[in-house]
Amino acid sequence: MDRLKILVVDDESRMRKLVRDFLVKSNYEVVEAEDGSAALDIFFGQKDIALVILDVMMPKVDGWEVCREIRSYSKVPIIMLTAKADERDELQGFQLGVDEYISKPFSPKILVARVEAILRRTSQVSSEEIIEAGGIQLNKAAHLVLIDNRQIDLSYKEFELLSYFMENKGIALSREKILNNVWNYDYFGDARTIDTHVKKLRSKMGEKGDLIKTIWGMGYKFEVNG
Repeated sequence: MDRLKILVVDDESRMRKLVRDFLVKSNYEVVEAEDGSAALDIFFGQKDIALVILDVMMPKVDGWEVCREIRSYSKVPIIMLTAKADERDELQGFQLGVDEYISKPFSPKILVARVEAILRRTSQVSSEEIIEAGGIQLNKAAHLVLIDNRQIDLSYKEFELLSYFMENKGIALSREKILNNVWNYDYFGDARTIDTHVKKLRSKMGEKGDLIKTIWGMGYKFEVNG
């Protein structure tokens, strides 16, 4: 499979190198830009960019402007990097269609985990579009779940959670692992978020909710007998 290409835009060369090294190690191809204007030239010059990592504070053209320009032509996933953990910035980012929002300083490993999760979610990384197990059919492309051929209505996060469980059928998953893969960031050990979502998911699944087993003191496992 061809390596996916990621555009990293930041006016600090040290930051670009740090992000690039981690992404290359995870088998992505990386192109870099040191300001917004160069970023737009690269983005529109190379049609195969799978994801953009974009710093907000930059000379010439700032990250918001770059995001606006890209969004008027493309739905490519965008991760914004910012030194200011300001709620208004965050809201502006989401209104512009930013997929993720990461405040500096951040862990490069977590950035890579988010990149992978977003690319999985936007189907840039090919994974099974339809998963079936234990009378449950989950269609990722159509965002649809059928239990014994009857559609059930799940929230976005419940759908993501069920997808993750079904993709890892028979594997014991710690809460930390679920947080990193479904929520894409560290909750610093706050497991209640997962427990609440699992509870809701199980109740919507009716009898099939029993397929999600609790592993006391650890997490959960999706298990289909026979």
